[in-house]
Amino acid sequence: MELKGKLAVVCGSTQGIGFATAKLMAERGASLVLIARNEERLEKAVQSLDSSEGQQHQVLVADFTNPQDLKSKLADFVEAGNNPDILVNNTGGPKGGLIIDAETSEFIDTFNQHLICNHILVQAFYPGMKNKGGGKIINVISTSVKQPLNGLGVSNTIRGAVASWSKTLANELGQFNITVNNVLPGATNTGRLNSIAASKAGKTNQSADEVLSDMAKQSPMQRIAEPEEVAEAIAFLASDRASYINGINVPVDGGRTKSL
Repeated sequence: MELKGKLAVVCGSTQGIGFATAKLMAERGASLVLIARNEERLEKAVQSLDSSEGQQHQVLVADFTNPQDLKSKLADFVEAGNNPDILVNNTGGPKGGLIIDAETSEFIDTFNQHLICNHILVQAFYPGMKNKGGGKIINVISTSVKQPLNGLGVSNTIRGAVASWSKTLANELGQFNITVNNVLPGATNTGRLNSIAASKAGKTNQSADEVLSDMAKQSPMQRIAEPEEVAEAIAFLASDRASYINGINVPVDGGRTKSL
């Protein structure tokens, strides 16, 4: 499953699943482009990537709350001759809460940060992938695509939209040997999960650790995933070994999701 000679763009790559994915892909020989909004964290992350096989890593500072700024920066990036083989769309989710309490602006903001920015990225890189004879697009979404999660109303809504967009894209781009797949993480040991646990603890009589323990018990494996375990699934779908896998959702949740 080596990725030597490939150029991979990984979004949200300074921490959590994004960073674990970038690190694994670099270890397998890919050159990485890390995208996030915090330049200091980006520089720190890129310096820790494996470059023992001559990989050339880059950073691109972009804030997904400003889609037009992202579009402009990507235009310059592509104009400079960068044509990625792999795109990993990965963005932190919105705050939790009941859907009935959500402001309409929360839906719009989250839609822009996820679906619109994903679309801008694909439109920027699709021509280069087509000219190369193929490419891999992997979207990191959520198991809420299959089973909506309590207390994550806005996220459930937008994640579902991204999954439908992705499936439609897979149907359109498959003829160009460009595959589009989704990885659906369950409870994973990231800063976002800890934030969700802290928020829930603040509304109940539980501690954050007790909330996390309850989350772990929801999986048949009785534990929470590590980011590296999700990264393995992403890296597989980005490899040539997954050449005929297209348009699917891959849960990485230890079996928690009840649907088939």
